[in-house]
Amino acid sequence: MKLGARDAEGYFAKPDPQKTGILIYGGDSMRVALKRQQLLAALLGATAEEEMRLTRMPGSDLRKDPAQLLDAVKAVGFFPGPRAVFVEETNDTATPAIVAALQEWAPGDAQIVITAGQLKATSKLRKAFENHRNAYAVGIYDDPPSRAEIERILIASNIRDIPQDSMSALSDIANDIGPGDFSRMIEKLALYKFQDLSPLTLDDIDAVAPQSTEAALDDLLNVVAEGRSTEIGPVLSRLQAQGTQAVTLCIGATRHFRTLYNIAADPGGPAQGIGRLRPPLYGKRRDRMLRQAQTWGAVRLETALTLLTDTDLLLRSAGQTAPALALMERAMIRLAMLSRKR
Repeated sequence: MKLGARDAEGYFAKPDPQKTGILIYGGDSMRVALKRQQLLAALLGATAEEEMRLTRMPGSDLRKDPAQLLDAVKAVGFFPGPRAVFVEETNDTATPAIVAALQEWAPGDAQIVITAGQLKATSKLRKAFENHRNAYAVGIYDDPPSRAEIERILIASNIRDIPQDSMSALSDIANDIGPGDFSRMIEKLALYKFQDLSPLTLDDIDAVAPQSTEAALDDLLNVVAEGRSTEIGPVLSRLQAQGTQAVTLCIGATRHFRTLYNIAADPGGPAQGIGRLRPPLYGKRRDRMLRQAQTWGAVRLETALTLLTDTDLLLRSAGQTAPALALMERAMIRLAMLSRKR
């Protein structure tokens, strides 16, 4: 049977131990793995591995030895409790062995849990589960996590007092990063808030949020926007050592100053302008960007964007012979000096 996205969320939280099995498939292997982990934990409990109530096998092995799946399904465990056989990274070549196990399954046997990559509607493996009266097929798609799913992850980590602004920030982060990174972030957040019963704040989230791969670039742009020209050289040297190109720096700087301009030029003022940004900013980063926009003002930010556009054209020019990073450093020093003018 097919299990829709809305029903699947409830089923993963409370699976039916009387079902024959379930197929979980999707293009994002991390999303599939997280759902499989959630289902097995809810179905078998936390001690299934130690009590040998969970058998794992790769799908590729079923082509060489198709009988091993049925043997594992029928095996009698030493410990009481539900059992499952988990077959990972499966494709259509394993379908005959899986179909045989589905047909021979009887109440009391281990439940069959299969994971696979993206499967077409014509897939034999997918059809075997969709057409089975006592098994489910669930497609996991790259949709942003729902509020209910985020709340479930937080509650499972004992994070319960979550104000609206903090929930909105977590939703934005969950949409921007992968599911694996988000799960690891919540684990860090749970440790950060251990024995802290106060409401979850934006500063708490900011303290454990994944650092951008452009963190050093962000440091440089903040140094420039805040007029700290003496710090530009050391930070730029660090970026150069990481292999960052001058054009990349110019693109990042243009993006940063265009954001500041959108904040400063808003008809309702910078405070309203920063609220209109999408994706929104939160916590200390929001406060910092707002201060920068207020300090610069729309007129000087227009001048800054003109300077960056000219620098970008110069960097891309075929006749340009000066070192690219030297040109970029000069432009950033000029920007830093411009921020001090009144």
